[in-house]
Amino acid sequence: MNCQNCNKNTATIHLTEITNGKRQEKHLCESCAQNDGITVSAQIPLNDLLNNLLAAQPKDQNVFNATSASCPKCNITIDDINEQSLLGCPEDYDVFSESLNKIIDKYQDGGKVHCGKVPQNECDKTTQESELENLKKALEEAVEQERYEDAARLRDEISKIQ
Repeated sequence: MNCQNCNKNTATIHLTEITNGKRQEKHLCESCAQNDGITVSAQIPLNDLLNNLLAAQPKDQNVFNATSASCPKCNITIDDINEQSLLGCPEDYDVFSESLNKIIDKYQDGGKVHCGKVPQNECDKTTQESELENLKKALEEAVEQERYEDAARLRDEISKIQ
């Protein structure tokens, strides 16, 4: 996909803005993004990402399930997190994982795999390599467990991919 501004370079910066339920996407190369004043960070720490997602929630909208659970280490509650848009300690990720996963799923549009900053065709190759690796492991397990029909099916799937 080419940059929407210059139509020359490959777009590596993909912005999505949702305003009043309308989704707008912009695809830019790095130089056009810099010219538009968009700074590009190679990596955003997970804590910063979650804090930004929590802060983006309207304060009157409680995105968490009402519960009296609190973190055993820092004693923060879901209500505290919703109010402050901050987590109290690293254990909060485990204690409140269900609620945090709902937020992440909401903002990632159901996307579960992060491909990073690579061209889409490279991402597809990586996904295919991962699938092939999983199929090979499943084939080994099927042979070890003497499930030969499953092993034959898996062998055929591996052949199609290769």
